[in-house]
Amino acid sequence: MKTTGKFITFEGPEGSGKSTHIKLLKAFLESRGIEVVMTREPGGTLLGEEIRKILQHDHSEAPVPCAEVLLFLASRAQHVERLIRPALAEGKWVLCDRFDDSTFAYQGYGRGFEMAGLKAVNAFSISGLRPDLTVLLDVSPKTSRERLAVRHAATATAPDRIEREAAAFHERVRNGFLLLAAEEPDRMEVISAERDCEAVAADVRRAVENKLFRTIEHDL
Repeated sequence: MKTTGKFITFEGPEGSGKSTHIKLLKAFLESRGIEVVMTREPGGTLLGEEIRKILQHDHSEAPVPCAEVLLFLASRAQHVERLIRPALAEGKWVLCDRFDDSTFAYQGYGRGFEMAGLKAVNAFSISGLRPDLTVLLDVSPKTSRERLAVRHAATATAPDRIEREAAAFHERVRNGFLLLAAEEPDRMEVISAERDCEAVAADVRRAVENKLFRTIEHDL
């Protein structure tokens, strides 16, 4: 009997290693016979990727903070209905680089939007969908800046609009993620990403095994 898939989101400050650890977890899950879909926010759909370009890069008219929130949520609504829900219904596991916790951390704690209002409009965009597990890869703002500098030097790219925000903004974002995790410890697993890659990957696998593999038997 086909079971419903699992939805795992990865969160954290810039340079925390989300992309790397999503790929490593994908390989681990596939070795266990699980079909996996990797995706990201903003993005994941054709419409979402166009919105991503607007949000990340400079244009003739930058979005005001309120428009920024609504653009993220428009991408998310499309993402949920066109990609995430269908994949889960087919029994696939969806690994997503950022989801709504990023909205609360960046636009709520970072930009100062009132949290209750953000959660209300976000609820409209996700229609009840919640991650089964959120992996929060935590790094200090100092580590984040150092890793971004190395990345941009290696790829000959410039920081995007969000990465260029002041250090105080990124400090608020990091603290915001930790506050969100403290509010939902059953869903959010905080993993220090200051360590070597294999140590972090082992903790990610352990979190998935402890929190999700045990539920599979009940789904069968």
